[in-house]
Amino acid sequence: MPAPLTIAFLSSNLDFSYLLPAFQAQFPQARLRLGTELGPLEHIDAAVCWYPPEGLLARLPRLRLIQSVGAGIDHITADPALPEVPVCRIIDPDMGQGMTAYVTWAVIQHQRHMGAYLRSAAARRWEEQPVQPPRQHRVGIAGLGTLGLACAEALLNIGYSVRGWSRSPKNELPTGLQAFHGEAGQAEFLAGCDTLVCLLPLTDDTRDILGQPLFNQLPRGAHLINVGRGAHLVEADLLAALASGQLAAATLDALTQEPLPPDHPFWADPRILITPHIATRTDPAVIARQTADNLALIDAGRAAEVAVDLQRGY
Repeated sequence: MPAPLTIAFLSSNLDFSYLLPAFQAQFPQARLRLGTELGPLEHIDAAVCWYPPEGLLARLPRLRLIQSVGAGIDHITADPALPEVPVCRIIDPDMGQGMTAYVTWAVIQHQRHMGAYLRSAAARRWEEQPVQPPRQHRVGIAGLGTLGLACAEALLNIGYSVRGWSRSPKNELPTGLQAFHGEAGQAEFLAGCDTLVCLLPLTDDTRDILGQPLFNQLPRGAHLINVGRGAHLVEADLLAALASGQLAAATLDALTQEPLPPDHPFWADPRILITPHIATRTDPAVIARQTADNLALIDAGRAAEVAVDLQRGY
């Protein structure tokens, strides 16, 4: 009699207990292992991951699938001991809607001074802030993948002036989007960003990209929104740019340390708005269903149809 399927949930910074009901429904006969209660490592067939502990995946001799809970896989491939096991990402048609809603909110809440209105309301004061038409506010989106293009189209529909930057030229862009690409186009792109949205993948080239050299190329008083990865941001450079007035504000949903420690200086800076990596999140039932589909294809010898090409990355 074959051993029951065993699925481990591995993360250094997320409590994966929210996934268990969906996986219990999808895999009623499977053994689900959470956190430190992994049981015998040689029993684990599949690992569902978000920043798994470094080196742990290589210690699972029966592992057949490494499943990310998101579209990104850099949190998995950063492990130098990553075993030669198929790595799969989630393909979520609703993720674009979630990210679009968050980015649109983040742009509007700063551009329309909503923080100041909340403070006025709490003090029972009727105070107007300057009203600027959306077309006069320039939003730049760094990263024109599926999520970046969805955000660009939504902001264009509201009336914002939107530009985008990508490593290489993109085709079939939304009407009205001003596009730049490569190192040659980066400076011109940044010079026209009153708000900069980072939706870049994390690569060797983009790690620490949100630092002083980039900030100095933005218009003075710009707003930074990071919904990419925490490792894109040089934290000390952000604090310095805010202190000097080169940046006026930052909205951060992705941080190097998650959860952000209570004594972190970001919490004390009123110009920084922190959200706990919730810009968009896939329904647990979708993650469970795609994990089942990916396992079935791998077991059928069709891993190439679902595994990410690690040479190309995110």
